[in-house]
Amino acid sequence: MEERVIEPQALEGEEKIDLSLRPKTLAEFIGQPVVKDNLSIFLEAAKKRNEACEHVLFYGPPGLGKTTLAHVIAREMEANIRITSGPALERVGDLAAILTNLDDGDVLFIDEIHRMNRNIEEVLYPAMEDYALDLVIGKGPSARTLRLDLKRFTLIGATTRLSLLSSPLRDRFGSIFHLDFYGPDEMTAIVKRSASLLELAVDEPTAFSIATRARKTPRIANRLLRRVRDFAEVRNDGLFNEQAVIGALKALNIDDKGLDDTDRRALKLIIEKFNGGPVGLSTLAAAMAEETDTLEDVLEPFLLQEGLIARTPRGRVVTRQAYDHLGYPPPENTDTLF
Repeated sequence: MEERVIEPQALEGEEKIDLSLRPKTLAEFIGQPVVKDNLSIFLEAAKKRNEACEHVLFYGPPGLGKTTLAHVIAREMEANIRITSGPALERVGDLAAILTNLDDGDVLFIDEIHRMNRNIEEVLYPAMEDYALDLVIGKGPSARTLRLDLKRFTLIGATTRLSLLSSPLRDRFGSIFHLDFYGPDEMTAIVKRSASLLELAVDEPTAFSIATRARKTPRIANRLLRRVRDFAEVRNDGLFNEQAVIGALKALNIDDKGLDDTDRRALKLIIEKFNGGPVGLSTLAAAMAEETDTLEDVLEPFLLQEGLIARTPRGRVVTRQAYDHLGYPPPENTDTLF
């Protein structure tokens, strides 16, 4: 899939900008009230006991704050954070080198933890439970096991696919939190906070216009905010207002629901080629020349949240809202239309 402005994953070169806009503490973090409340309790308890906090697993769609919360936990615990990802850990030695260099209370954040090699995953079991590293030295009959003691650390894992995480690994996390999409008020507050950090004067209607098109995802809201800023400087006489928002997003082919050409192409394909569905995910992916994982992880979650498609035992179907939004007349037989 080609790079999209409303891509929930971080785009190349965005890491430094994202880092500057991230909240540093739980108090600054907007949204996810249940997660924040539980985190504040067990972080405070860990600090009172002068211990490293429990291992934490965050799961949910990309762009909702899993990495940010890992940084927040490290900062709240006054600990150093080491960051890696499942695909980056290619050999047991890669993980062993990281674990043996952690100090007491340090945080190890593993993004995309579901993509970690199973052999490497098994090394994590004693590290998480007993703070020990079991290494096999040698091969064949002369092989022996060496156990190294580790400092007490906190592992924070992040995944968009909880179902792909093995049960033994999942069960070793003390706390598991689901991050959900953000509401309009939360998204507006996030836009206003980011605008303030970027030294942009943004009124409530302008912030709301960006928020409602950001697919309920903070990372996308911050990206759109920067794109609108560019448009305002070049095409709107430097005026950062609702007119600039509408103009910028029209130029980017993003509609008032936050859908782009790829979203609309998927919906139109189901309506025009598959009579509104049901259609299997693999069939739809083949018709769009996309990977099934891309559709399931990137495209589908927001369309489901917006009620534009529905999952059925026989496949995906578009809903009445999708017909209305795209300007298609609903099918004559509406008995099964959602």
